[in-house]
Amino acid sequence: MRELYPEIEPYRSQRLRVSPLHELHVEECGSPDGLPVIFLHGGPGAGVSPYHRRFFDPKRYRIILFDQRGAGQSTPHAELRENTTAHLVADIEAVRELMQVERWVVFGGSWGSTLALAYSQAHPGRALGLVLRGIFLGRAGEIRWFNELDGGASWIFPERWARYLAHIPEVERGEMIEAYWRRLDGDDAQARVAAALAWSDWEGGSTTLLHDPDEPGQFDTPESALALARIEAHYFRHQVFLQPDQLLRDVHRIRHVPATIVHGRYDIICPMKAAWDLATAWPEADLRVVLAGHSAADPAIVDALVGATDALADRFAAQPA
Repeated sequence: MRELYPEIEPYRSQRLRVSPLHELHVEECGSPDGLPVIFLHGGPGAGVSPYHRRFFDPKRYRIILFDQRGAGQSTPHAELRENTTAHLVADIEAVRELMQVERWVVFGGSWGSTLALAYSQAHPGRALGLVLRGIFLGRAGEIRWFNELDGGASWIFPERWARYLAHIPEVERGEMIEAYWRRLDGDDAQARVAAALAWSDWEGGSTTLLHDPDEPGQFDTPESALALARIEAHYFRHQVFLQPDQLLRDVHRIRHVPATIVHGRYDIICPMKAAWDLATAWPEADLRVVLAGHSAADPAIVDALVGATDALADRFAAQPA
């Protein structure tokens, strides 16, 4: 199995002001003359981490990463104003122009796959190739699957769901996203953080194939949990600011783009139905179903993603971007 490339530090980090309110953290790693790739993180609101740099051969890729509005090192932290999918798509173009790149590989997992599809469909001439993981199409059923009582994820991880449920009084449990939203957007700072930690514990602990119910989630600090929970709830209650089935409807715009879709067979956060629907609408794409959950750290997903980026580097490194 392929493994991640070694740890690497950015050779350049900078700030990009995209509005009077929002400023983004942008970083570059790898080879300045390499094949450009834009990494789109998940959530929304999760932010980038040093781990994300390692899916690409640093000798062959110019690896570009940024924290989306309100996430990570971008400011203001956990900000919801001027924060929609359309804003993020425009920000990706702003990053591309800052990098002085004509075309690039687009890489995204989970919410990052949603954003990668939305961006590439809006700007189909900019994507050299797509590598997508843990497909999330932003449809109402996908959102409810993981976050509501009438979904299905609560039946798979009942011990974590019980903790997620316990934070909300029984009378409010019919609409869990709205119940959490009232706390995440309320005036009580302590209640906001408590709700964010409960939301993030449910999500962060449900990602891997081999589940440990006692393992802490990956968003267990108040700052990271607040950005993830507030921004996710904001997007989810607005159906991620997309029209119903928009990403399937508009897939014809990118069917000419080489694409690999990697999905864990036992992904509980983003069930495989979304990947299947996308691949059915996009038969030219290479769908790779692996023995894994949702996490990009599951070994089978690492193997498939690194294999996909290596293959694109082989295909495009000798061609001008």
